[in-house]
Amino acid sequence: MTAGKPASDSRVEVNHLVMPGDANAHGTAFGGVIMQWTDLAAGMSAMRHTRLPVVTAAIDQLSFLAPVRVGQQVILVAQVNAVFATSLEVGVEVVAEDTLTGARQKCCDAYLTFVALGPDGVPTPPPPVLAETDEERRRERGAHLRREARRKLRLALRSP
Repeated sequence: MTAGKPASDSRVEVNHLVMPGDANAHGTAFGGVIMQWTDLAAGMSAMRHTRLPVVTAAIDQLSFLAPVRVGQQVILVAQVNAVFATSLEVGVEVVAEDTLTGARQKCCDAYLTFVALGPDGVPTPPPPVLAETDEERRRERGAHLRREARRKLRLALRSP
């Protein structure tokens, strides 16, 4: 079995400046742009952990809490929460920062599932994640609960 890797080693922080082309008629970032940036940050975190190609399997939850305005900086922090047979969950927190005052506000958070791919393009087991802090253990427990909820939902949707 592959040795585990600390969850903190997968941490990725990405910054973007919201430009007019990223925004709607209200002067706030399109949700789809924030979603794209979230998927990219999460994918980089998953690849940092696995050192393998990964593909997005699911965006479990993406909750928008506050708008992000043109001219603000978006800070995305992604980290692997848990590893399963051939997949892993990455949590992403998105914060908007006013570039003039430095004031920050949480914009959204999301949980994404990725599948790790081997050299043949077939799903392969990623290395285990080592949750070393109370917060990382809490995130890992939450990931397992979300995975079970996704499994139950898939089974319910298949039933006649």
